[in-house]
Amino acid sequence: MKKLAAALLATGLFSAVHAADKIAVDLALTQATIIDVAAGTRAKGQSVLLKGDTIVAVIKDAELKNYAPKKIIKLPGKYLMPGLWDTHVHFGGGEALIEENKQLLPLYLAHGITAVRDCAGDLSDTVLSWRQQIAAGKMAGPTIFASGQKLEGIKPLWKGTIEVGTPADVSRALDQLQSQKVDFVKITENTMTPEIYLEALRQAKARGMRTSGHLPGQMPLARAFDAGLGTVEHLSYLLRATTPREAELAQQVAAGKLSGREVNRLSIESYDEATARAAFRHMAARGTAVVPTLSVSRITAYLDQEDHSHDSYPQYIGKGLRETYEWRVKRAAQDSPDAIALRHAVYEKSAALLPMLAQEGVSIIAGTDAGFLNSFDYPGQALHDEIALYVKHGLTAQQALQSAVVNGPRFLGKLDRYGSVAPGKAADLLVLDADPLTDIGVTRKIRMVVSRGEVHDRQRLDTMLADVKRWVASQR
Repeated sequence: MKKLAAALLATGLFSAVHAADKIAVDLALTQATIIDVAAGTRAKGQSVLLKGDTIVAVIKDAELKNYAPKKIIKLPGKYLMPGLWDTHVHFGGGEALIEENKQLLPLYLAHGITAVRDCAGDLSDTVLSWRQQIAAGKMAGPTIFASGQKLEGIKPLWKGTIEVGTPADVSRALDQLQSQKVDFVKITENTMTPEIYLEALRQAKARGMRTSGHLPGQMPLARAFDAGLGTVEHLSYLLRATTPREAELAQQVAAGKLSGREVNRLSIESYDEATARAAFRHMAARGTAVVPTLSVSRITAYLDQEDHSHDSYPQYIGKGLRETYEWRVKRAAQDSPDAIALRHAVYEKSAALLPMLAQEGVSIIAGTDAGFLNSFDYPGQALHDEIALYVKHGLTAQQALQSAVVNGPRFLGKLDRYGSVAPGKAADLLVLDADPLTDIGVTRKIRMVVSRGEVHDRQRLDTMLADVKRWVASQR
């Protein structure tokens, strides 16, 4: 009892006046094997005690008789770990698709994903509102960490951006994003000059704002790392750092002599492992992480070989969102045989870099690019596909789990609240039927999800999926 009282005091949930009283605990999860994802260890014979949206203690099962939880859930033979994070999702497609996007939220929870990082679309104000409502317990869904509108150059391709062309533009944009209390700043390179890109990184760093981005082809990647870029979104950007020709190729892009596709081809042809390792060591030293988004990259690369017309998952995706998939499908259909072969090569070579990145100390953060536009990259399911690909391409199951449990919170400075099953951490938990440290595939065998202390057992998760399926069917 003293141990629990001390834990409650440490979380600030109770005052010293009540420490000697019998402590009310909402829920005890008992008899499961607890997975420590960071350490890669298992602990048996322990119970997790929850109060509201917080874990207040982890005690021995034998000690549970000393307490009186309002509810006890016995989980013999099950495995308990923190909920998963998908750190690269998109809500978007225009205001007409707001409700369809909202229906994605239960899909994430039903697949064990208790937090997502929205990397900007054209519904940023809506997503920021959802973030607030979910945090306040007024709306169901995974915890949302959001960028707000992304920064882009003048006359960008993407909708929902803040156009910046001068240092003053950057300052005004960051003022706006800070006023919205965004969790990080997304920067893309479609029409942005390298000079303004680096200026955005410098100004964001000076303000203490975390950054995430695509990478301009007109400059070596190390310049972005040195300027403070927090995460590289999409692993294929790092191909350019694996060739001794990187500086030369960047100059040719700046001169309008090479396209991004041609740079990828030449980077693969001139690949050098020593160059790659040195670049990744530099990247790690500067604290820049990578969000690979392999699931969508693989799907797009192999659209020529895989038929998605019989996928069952679209029954959970609204018609409007499904229609946004056609953009990438039609574009891929126009590729020549050489372009298709290059798609395959870019994916395979990029994916093969994963073990090397881990060996050189680069943080790998799981993210899928799921949402609108990205064909057949299904929200919820995609994260399980993503981390399975990490293992296929050379990471251990533990490393794959760390990418989806520990590394995202670390990037956002949230490890005090997320990433482990421990007192003071969020009551965001995943209960599995088998050991994920042994087989990464069992993250799909979900028995229960706890989101901010609310229990969703298997029956309730199935009901959530059925409700979304029913809603989607009603819109046809």
